[in-house]
Amino acid sequence: MESLDRLDIDTPEQISLELPLAGIGSRFLALTIDSLIQVGLFIVLTIMGWILSMSYTELSGAADKFLSETVGTIVVILVPFCLYWGYFAFFEILWQGQTPGKRVAGLRVIHQTGRPMTAIECIGRNLMRVIDMQPAAIYAVGLICMMCNKQNRRVGDFVAGTIVVHDKALDSISPSWGSKTAADALQPELRKLSSDELVLIEAYLSRRYDLDPTVRLTTAQRIVAMINERLGTAKPPELRDDDFLESVARQLRDGAGFR
Repeated sequence: MESLDRLDIDTPEQISLELPLAGIGSRFLALTIDSLIQVGLFIVLTIMGWILSMSYTELSGAADKFLSETVGTIVVILVPFCLYWGYFAFFEILWQGQTPGKRVAGLRVIHQTGRPMTAIECIGRNLMRVIDMQPAAIYAVGLICMMCNKQNRRVGDFVAGTIVVHDKALDSISPSWGSKTAADALQPELRKLSSDELVLIEAYLSRRYDLDPTVRLTTAQRIVAMINERLGTAKPPELRDDDFLESVARQLRDGAGFR
C-alpha cells in the first residue's frame, strides 16, 4: 500500500515497514546545499590551481610556460567534471545514500526494496543526472518526472530502482510504552535478536496507535511469530502481543548492549 508521502514495504518476514518519502521541496533543499558546496569547492580548487601554475611558471622559466598553461587548462576542465559527476556518487557511497546536503535535510537514498543502495546503483543513478538536469541545468526533466509519480522519483531513481526517504536515526525512535511490563531480567535467548530486529519492534511500537486496528493486530502477530521462530520459543499465552514486544524491546535496550 502506498500513499503520497509514505511507502509500505513487506520484509522477507512478511512485516510491513512504513518509509516516509522525501518530497520535492526537501529534495531540492538538499540539492541546493550540495550545489553551493560544489561551487565553493570549485572556487577554492581553481584558485589553488592558478596559484600553483603561476608559481611553477616563475620557478621554471618561460621554457616551461606552455606546459604549465596546458596543465592549467586541463585542471580547469577536469576539476568541474570531477566535482559534478563525482561529488554525489562519492558521498552517497561513502555515507550510504547521503550527501552533505541530504544529511542537513535529513534524507537518504535507498533501494526501493528498503535495503541500502549498492555502489553500482549509486553510480547509475547519478549518471542519469545528465538527463534529469535538462534543460540548462535547471532540473526541469527531473522535476516533471517527480511530479508524475507518487514516490517523487526522478529518471535516475527509476533507472537504479531507488527512492529517497526521510532518514530517522535509531536513537530518535521513541516507542509508546504501555503501562504493563513483563520480567525485567534479560533472557539469554534474546541475544539471538539483531539490532535490525530491535529497530523493527520499536518502529511498530512507536507507530501502533496510528495504525488501523486490524493492521495493528496482524502486524503485532507477525512480529511475535518472527521472534518466536528466531528464538525457538513461544510467547507466554497470558501475555498480550504488545506487552510481549514491549518486554523484548526493554530487555534488549537495558541488557543486550543496544544503545
